[in-house]
Amino acid sequence: MTQPRLIPLGEFFDNPERALAKPSPDGTMISWLAPLDGLLNVWVRPIEGGEAVPVTRDTDRGVMGYSWTRDSKHILYSKDQGGDENHHVMMVDVPGDGTARDLTPFDGVRASMVSVPRATPGQIIVSTNRRDRGVFDVERLDLDTGELTPITENPGNIIGWVADRDGRVRGAYAQTPEGNYQLLVRGSEQDDFRVLADFDNEDGGQPYGFDADGRVLWVGSAVDSDRSRLVAIDVATGEQAVLDEDEVADLGMPIISDRDRTLLGAAYLRDRLVVHAFDERFARDFETVKQIADGDPRITGSDADETMWTIAFDSDVDPGATYLFNRETGEHEFLFRPRPWLSPDELSPMRPVQITTRDGLTMYCYLTVPRGLEPRDLPMVLYVHGGPWSRDAWGYDGVAQFLANRGYAVLQVNYRGSTGFGKHFMHAAEREFAGKMHDDLMDAVDWAVAEGVADPDRIGIYGGSYGGYATLVGVTFTPHRFRAAVSFVGPSNLVTLIRSFPEYWRPFLKSTWFRFVGDPEVEEEREDMWARSPLSRVDEIVTPLMVIQGANDPRVTKHESDQIVEALSERGIDVEYIVADDEGHGFAKPENRMRAYRAMEKFFALHLGGRAEA
Repeated sequence: MTQPRLIPLGEFFDNPERALAKPSPDGTMISWLAPLDGLLNVWVRPIEGGEAVPVTRDTDRGVMGYSWTRDSKHILYSKDQGGDENHHVMMVDVPGDGTARDLTPFDGVRASMVSVPRATPGQIIVSTNRRDRGVFDVERLDLDTGELTPITENPGNIIGWVADRDGRVRGAYAQTPEGNYQLLVRGSEQDDFRVLADFDNEDGGQPYGFDADGRVLWVGSAVDSDRSRLVAIDVATGEQAVLDEDEVADLGMPIISDRDRTLLGAAYLRDRLVVHAFDERFARDFETVKQIADGDPRITGSDADETMWTIAFDSDVDPGATYLFNRETGEHEFLFRPRPWLSPDELSPMRPVQITTRDGLTMYCYLTVPRGLEPRDLPMVLYVHGGPWSRDAWGYDGVAQFLANRGYAVLQVNYRGSTGFGKHFMHAAEREFAGKMHDDLMDAVDWAVAEGVADPDRIGIYGGSYGGYATLVGVTFTPHRFRAAVSFVGPSNLVTLIRSFPEYWRPFLKSTWFRFVGDPEVEEEREDMWARSPLSRVDEIVTPLMVIQGANDPRVTKHESDQIVEALSERGIDVEYIVADDEGHGFAKPENRMRAYRAMEKFFALHLGGRAEA
């Protein structure tokens, strides 16, 4: 067996050639992201073909996501400063000279789009914390004048807003003082909200939208079930009816027609994507789409009439092949592969595996083994996802493929607390940071060793955010288990972490961090949080450690990485510490990504014995 070429780092971590295609609402143009002077920007071309031209000209961090206005005359996108997450809503004309208008030009304020209603093409609905940095009010934004008109002030408990088909904010998602949830509704924007339904914390109640006439609210609910199901709630009576559920996974999201608010289907993520179709035409068309290419198809955009879809296929070895699909004719046009320089024959298949924890839970995990190597006694990297309220999924993962190409087996674990596998599995993580959540990762490592895949003397660990915390826990609570460790924006002290969260996180804490980790202002809980903090055991570290941090990170501040690096320095232990001064919670700029992964490549090669570029 022969390993494929040593794929250059840039092929994994530089910007894609193209990504995220969308038709314009009027169906005359198609857009996508592509580099302009090294940064991702939005490009547009006529739908029938022709030359693409850039319509945004961001020169700072690039454009990560965007949407069309309803009249197809503008592109909307969000922009922050250096990763501080105080996003502004920006708009450019199509066609135009790339000059962007800042529609929410307020320093230190975070703005986000709530809705781009079909009924009011000249207006959008946004939420901002400009009145009170701790909460988000909902406002109507005039795209021509930039005028913001307040709709409703947040009394302090609302964590999400829901607009109906006509662009009226008639629903809200609220948190109670106990950390549970409430659905609120009203007849018009002049009425007061009333409680439509109460949900215990573990039952969710996440609203997804109203039906066409605003009489039904579609919700994800785990009431009377271990898994989140699609539920319809009658707005007038509060009567609830279960519409759909999956026997394995939580509801991912309902699929709702933007044109007429018909409920088309529901998506679930098991090992791979599963779609339950309710609408006959949608079922037929989605089945046709699945035959176009390998991988799990995702609809990334549609015109207003829903006659054209842009489809991107998520595949472990062929990332994001994108097509334009005509629903009227059944024909499709290949548009692009985001990274055409990557050959599927050189990438490594990702295999779903199930691993049982020591207390009997089933973890859905993913193993990527280097192509061209016998899967026996390999150096392995335990690659831990962030969140922790997130999950790993099947499909292309640039980090996993990079590590596999360097000769490492890569194990990704959906440990307890990961989302999508039922409320019992998620809430089994309460107060288990550095406890059973870490045991789950160790059980997964034991499985890989018992299967003969991993060499027990050459195991590394890497992760970002919670994954960075898990890395630091790994080298402090199980100090002899790993040969090398890399923490990316990883918290070292749970007490200082929670105390440093942005002001606008405060309304969320009761139902999340306080419930799962603890309240640092309660002495008993603060002591427990400190005991579960890697910084409290820094003297245990014997594993070579690398720390990577964005200087402007508002979630895991630089202080978290500084603390553990300084503590090790006081012991006379050198730590390779990489700080990007123009990044936040994740590296947006390709040069920063390349710098970090180049250092990690050399670090793991030194300590685990994998390959590295000269």
